[in-house]
Amino acid sequence: MNAIIENIDFSIYIEEFKKRLKYLFREKYNGNTMGLTRDFPAELVEEIMDQKPLSVAIPKKYGGRGVKVKECLQILAAAAYESLPLSLMLGINIALFLEPLAKYGQPAVQQRVFKQFIENKAMGGLMITEKAHGSDALNMKTAFQQKQGMYYIKGQKHWQGLSGAADFWLVTARESKSNGGLARDIDFFVSENNKEHQHIPMTHRYNSLGLYAIPYGINEIDIAVPKEQKLTVETTGIRLMLDTLHRSRLQFPGMGLGFIKRLLDESVAHCQERQVGGIPLLTIDSVKNQIAKIQAAYTLCSGMCIFSVEASGIDKDVALMSIEANVLKAVVTDLMQESAQISLQLAGANGYRLDHITGRSLVDCRPFQIFEGSNEMLYTQIAEGILKLMRKTKETNLYRFLKGYERTKFSADFFTSQLDLNIDNTVKQRNLILIGKMIACVISFQFVLQLDGFNTQLIEITRQSVLSDLAAFHGQFNTKNNVNPILDYETNSDWTIF
Repeated sequence: MNAIIENIDFSIYIEEFKKRLKYLFREKYNGNTMGLTRDFPAELVEEIMDQKPLSVAIPKKYGGRGVKVKECLQILAAAAYESLPLSLMLGINIALFLEPLAKYGQPAVQQRVFKQFIENKAMGGLMITEKAHGSDALNMKTAFQQKQGMYYIKGQKHWQGLSGAADFWLVTARESKSNGGLARDIDFFVSENNKEHQHIPMTHRYNSLGLYAIPYGINEIDIAVPKEQKLTVETTGIRLMLDTLHRSRLQFPGMGLGFIKRLLDESVAHCQERQVGGIPLLTIDSVKNQIAKIQAAYTLCSGMCIFSVEASGIDKDVALMSIEANVLKAVVTDLMQESAQISLQLAGANGYRLDHITGRSLVDCRPFQIFEGSNEMLYTQIAEGILKLMRKTKETNLYRFLKGYERTKFSADFFTSQLDLNIDNTVKQRNLILIGKMIACVISFQFVLQLDGFNTQLIEITRQSVLSDLAAFHGQFNTKNNVNPILDYETNSDWTIF
């Protein structure tokens, strides 16, 4: 499938893509042992990119398939089924480079860059994070000055996926002011690594705990780019950044779905084959419950994919869609980690190996709960957003508010007693996280309810799983936990003297 794929029926293309990935990861190359070494083999990447998977995120006028969210999610899911690092690699390119370039890039730059992706298998990424300003992006210190039609950018970034490997970068920076300070707003610039004065070297590579195939490290920026390589800002650069990051979070279900489906298929097969005391594992009640939890995760991800298709196209402005974007990102990544934990436990001793699908999956999916906003921060923001709306309507009861809220009006009634919480203005942050998780569960289940014609048994499994989670969160909230750590904990705490 080396031809341009914009005119190929996508249902045919995606099935061929899945077959190709299965052959590459399970036959030609050993996908299990690749979890033990840094970087994918160059030949493997070459063969994958021969299929032109990134064409789904390139406009038709530049030889791509037209940036259709449904196709982007299917590519991510297909990749994640065989390799989560591969899916993340493609996701970085799609959501953090190609889509923002397609929406905000200047035409001459779009044409030149997209041609490189279509014809020469180029890759791109996004540079935001700095050592002292992780989630606090608005205080980044990377700065730029404009001189004679060029932008001169200096700074340091780290933990960018594809560090040292991407051909193009979107680099974020703040303008240097004459008084020595930096502007509050943020601007985005395209850098082209093979051009003089635009190369960004990775000066130190991190020994990441998982995701061995993706290079991460410290990137030193001292570049000069022409003015046409600055992204076009419609209002502010901060809004552009929110639109980009929210769109990326809204597309996490694509990666999550393929990843969870693989763990589900592997776990079901193992539990059918593995005998304990002469009976298959799958006949044990607790094992049935564990498998059902992964099936609920699969169902929730399916509902989120439908919502993402409707909401996250580049023709939409998702800058203000913080609650929905945070829900999808946080819930999907928590479901990925929970599914990996269950799968490893069911696999027994074999699962505790880095060259086993479940052991590798556990460490590979863990950072998903941290990057692009740690989940604790996102759940807090979800709760704060809803509580702000509740204050406007002078409502203090969570259930009564969610019953009338657009994203939960169909699902809230399934969990009446679990959502019956009266919330005042003195909620501790630890309880804001619980409230955020509860709201995220109810929003996610509404996406499932809107899957017209979906498997009703899976929907019922999911309802019971969400009910169980909400009951646990409700109980934690009502314990009124207010413990704080003590710094002098060693005082009178040495057991040997008692």
